[in-house]
Amino acid sequence: MEHGRSEAFVLKPGEGRSIDLGGFQMSVKATDESTSGAFSLLEADEPAGFGPPMHIHHDAAEAFYVLEGEYLIFFEDREFSCPAGSFVFIPAGELHGFRVGPTRSRKLNIYTPAAMVGYFDELSEAVRAGNADPQSLSQTALRYSMEVLGPVPQGYV
Repeated sequence: MEHGRSEAFVLKPGEGRSIDLGGFQMSVKATDESTSGAFSLLEADEPAGFGPPMHIHHDAAEAFYVLEGEYLIFFEDREFSCPAGSFVFIPAGELHGFRVGPTRSRKLNIYTPAAMVGYFDELSEAVRAGNADPQSLSQTALRYSMEVLGPVPQGYV
């Protein structure tokens, strides 16, 4: 995909397009369009115990920066406790997942090159329409070069 030149911009605290995912919210801070494809940035505010199935992003590296609370990060067969201030990098093609710790937590999600905003938009639509079953979520993930390799855990949607 060819991208035009991006322009400088500032988002103040609380700004950014909101994505309602039922049990939690994401806020879009930067997209493919706003960064000329360099990266996308989302802020997630997630409930205790929440977490997606184990998965792989085939087209982008992912990074987390924990703002509040704690996350458990899973790589293949390794597990790490990541309290506020922790940074996590996941290269494209690496199996991973996470769970929110014992309290509501917030993190920044960075994808480079830009990815996944469309996935979360489609997930939001599926949740609103009541079509967020594991099979349709896996199909949606594949459209965004994400392969789901574990069952969808209780409370994901």
